[in-house]
Amino acid sequence: MKKVLLTGAAGLIGAKTAEKLLAQGIEVVGIDNLNDYYDVNLKHYRLSQIKDPKFHFHQIDIEDKSKLRELFKANRFDVVFNLAARAGVRYSMENPDIYMTTNAMGTLNLLECMREFKVSKFVLASTSSLYAGQAMPFKEDLAVNTPISPYAASKKAAEVMAYTYHYLYGIDVSIVRYFTVYGPAGRPDMSPFIFADKILKGEELPVFGDGTQSRDFTFVDDIAEGTILAGKKLGFEIINLGGGNNPYTLLQMIELMEKFSGKKAKLKLGDRIKADMDVTWADISKAKRLLGWEPKISFEEGIARLVKWHQTTSL
Repeated sequence: MKKVLLTGAAGLIGAKTAEKLLAQGIEVVGIDNLNDYYDVNLKHYRLSQIKDPKFHFHQIDIEDKSKLRELFKANRFDVVFNLAARAGVRYSMENPDIYMTTNAMGTLNLLECMREFKVSKFVLASTSSLYAGQAMPFKEDLAVNTPISPYAASKKAAEVMAYTYHYLYGIDVSIVRYFTVYGPAGRPDMSPFIFADKILKGEELPVFGDGTQSRDFTFVDDIAEGTILAGKKLGFEIINLGGGNNPYTLLQMIELMEKFSGKKAKLKLGDRIKADMDVTWADISKAKRLLGWEPKISFEEGIARLVKWHQTTSL
């Protein structure tokens, strides 16, 4: 890899992936539409932390095929990392249309540009949400034909289209399915950010359900490293990137946040969201075998870093 296209560069995972690619001396063209799904200041903050002359940012939406074509025409990319997406299970129930236009059609636009300009490697960020109702720990060869949210359905569409372009045009595809990614400057619609913020402010924590829901939390640095490793030639592969250990409950996460902040949480329990999964748990044996990857940051260390960021950073 000498030069890559990285979509979703202002996102939590995108910005960290850019940072680690640049550290390897790889030139990164980053794009993001900087939409207002959550506070745009947070996206600008992440971009401001990337200080490298080999990083070139453009405010472009992957739904805009003509702008993408201009970018592909002006650059010779070795790999396309598609981390741009409309994320969030609950919001997808309210605005399903935009999830299909971004996650599915946006992916198609990138694949079409890759076909036209002969870019041979595609890395697609996908989601553990596809595994709803399957036996755990989740393995990549499970049938994922019963998505329970528009978000998961749109990601399934992107995966299927990527396979089609691999089959028809020989594009080498790695699909990385992420498991509950968290870390400093994370997404403010996700529980790690919300809970840390509320605990430090002494406000009530909204918990949907009884707090025993569990997730295979994965620290953002580990996810970024796995994503980059997936940029090698593999043919067509779907690879889980997750914690790989027993999942942690929301209540366990809250206890760690209390420990590192020195403050007591005020829980406000509410009804469970129907589209939410009760448990996620990744089998990461394939990532170990194909990529030589496994997470390095423990959940306790990751939560400590997250809480410290909330304590020391103001946007």
